[in-house]
Amino acid sequence: MKLHDLKPAAGAHRERKRVGRGPGSGKGKTSGKGMMGQKARSGPGPYRTFEGGQNRMVRRMPYLRGFKNRWRVEYQVLNVADLSELPAEHALTLADLIESGAISKHKPLKILGEGELNVKLTIEAHKFSNSAREKIEAAGGTIVEVPWNVETRSRSAGPNPAMRNRK
Repeated sequence: MKLHDLKPAAGAHRERKRVGRGPGSGKGKTSGKGMMGQKARSGPGPYRTFEGGQNRMVRRMPYLRGFKNRWRVEYQVLNVADLSELPAEHALTLADLIESGAISKHKPLKILGEGELNVKLTIEAHKFSNSAREKIEAAGGTIVEVPWNVETRSRSAGPNPAMRNRK
């Protein structure tokens, strides 16, 4: 087989329809553009948001200004002052907080350093501020940072997880 022997499969290449070449062509007279009107003329048609001359939707809606970061992580926060009522040597886990209703399981938890802590605790969270870290360690407590894994959903309407998350 030589390069000049190659040709597309039968039916793969079809001749283009020659519009405006008489009634026998199947696309004669108006060339499939209907009868008159702006869209039948040569040149570009009306702009994308054109609604026949009425005030269009994009003009009726208020502006959405600024930038919205779609990858922003929204944290639930707890201050060290909220943890000061716990008994000493207590191990505070995420499961305990979710069960008590203090936090939701759908967002990651961040511990902030507002208030005072004078109880030795073992605290489990997704993130800690520097001031919270210092106050917990100054009270003799320990910090356990748990990674927050975001499950990416499939783009279909169904509840199935994305293919890349399947094991």
